[in-house]
Amino acid sequence: MGVQSIHNNNVHVLVIPYPAQGHISPLIQFAKRLVSKGIKTTFATTHYTVKSITAPNISVEPISDGFDESGFSQANDVELFLTSFKSNGSKTVSNLIHKYQKTSTPITCIVYDSFLPWALDVAKKHEIYGAAFFTNSAAVCNIFCRIHHGLIEIPVKVDDLPLIVPGIPPLNCRDLPSFIRFPESYPAYMAMKLSQFSNLNLADWMFVNTFQALEGEVMKGLTELFPAKLIGPMVPSAYLDGRIKGDKGYGANLWKPLSEDCINWLETKPSKSVAYISFGSMVSLTQEQIEEIAFGLKESEVNFLWVLRESEQGKLPKGYKDLIKEKGIIVTWCNQLELLAHDAVGCFVTHCGWNSTLESLSLGVPVVCLPQWADQLPDAKFLEEIWEVGVRPKEDENGVVKREEFVLSLKTVMEGERSEVIRKNANEWKKLARDAVSEGGSSDKNIDDFVDQLMNNNKNGHLISGEK
Repeated sequence: MGVQSIHNNNVHVLVIPYPAQGHISPLIQFAKRLVSKGIKTTFATTHYTVKSITAPNISVEPISDGFDESGFSQANDVELFLTSFKSNGSKTVSNLIHKYQKTSTPITCIVYDSFLPWALDVAKKHEIYGAAFFTNSAAVCNIFCRIHHGLIEIPVKVDDLPLIVPGIPPLNCRDLPSFIRFPESYPAYMAMKLSQFSNLNLADWMFVNTFQALEGEVMKGLTELFPAKLIGPMVPSAYLDGRIKGDKGYGANLWKPLSEDCINWLETKPSKSVAYISFGSMVSLTQEQIEEIAFGLKESEVNFLWVLRESEQGKLPKGYKDLIKEKGIIVTWCNQLELLAHDAVGCFVTHCGWNSTLESLSLGVPVVCLPQWADQLPDAKFLEEIWEVGVRPKEDENGVVKREEFVLSLKTVMEGERSEVIRKNANEWKKLARDAVSEGGSSDKNIDDFVDQLMNNNKNGHLISGEK
């Protein structure tokens, strides 16, 4: 296409993430992909998160959520935070558009995190393009899109199970996003999930961070309600196609990784012998669950590296670190991609957040699924039953995975005949993920189409009405 060499094309894309690590990471990757195709891209994030962004060739601008000192933790209330972000964000994004209007590169399109539908209203007010970016799976989009259109009634009752959704395998109780069974337990989150679709009919594009081979079936029959383009996996290029030079990390860390300690320890371990355990930046496990995992790891005699936040480490059994020092290491944070790519790692014990799911698939690492809530539950269903790259241990009546179940799953994924099948499947998905973003791959083509349309329709920096 020869896009890479064109920089005077009057296209300027503003990318706006929801200010949490799991949202910033895929959106900054998308911004890098656009830059690699010759598109001027600016990343606008909240005052609290702006200093954590370092990405070459992308300018970063602060916007306000009304809690500029410490973001969500300052608000400490979902509804308050979202209301404040809508009001302050709308104003500060508008100011940003005005600022660039006076330059030679006015903003011509906003790519916004689907959790922030107000950003589309701002785009339309200024007569510029708006593109929604969904950071979860296509399966989850499918479910919530149908709820929004009244095609699935909530709460889903036990008598109505399994839930049958076109393009998705039958969903039982343990596979359903928590919001769907108990919407009253998470009213603000439920409202946020559904608000993604509130004005979506006004969007010029919709993108989902997934790829055709992975979730093409899920999107069948959804085209009229949700004509989204699949553009993922949004994982740094070094681990996939290698076409973006030096792209080894997201360039957005809200926490300081302890990579050196982790990597040095891994270097002493045999190939595929280490279980890597991490439950992401948001999940908080009960003390009982942490103890069961801890004793399960000890009993399994598997080498392990466990990332456990400082605030969670008090839940470990007394004297545990001394007990396991021959076999395991516990750290507060490290570079997940580097770890998953390391030859010593043979398994990923994960909460099944969507970014972690895509990273495990992209790097070909088998998984033990310990989903805790929300979208993690259907993600785990797909990992185990559809993509067949791991195992989900059974919970007891209190929702706790006991150590015996945990050890059994760990051994299944790391040893014996079934582990070979799982590893083979994981390697196939790794290849398919790479193919999707490589030149001419399904996701690459969809990004190229977006770039082409932007460049052809914005020759004068104006929105051509009626064009999609």
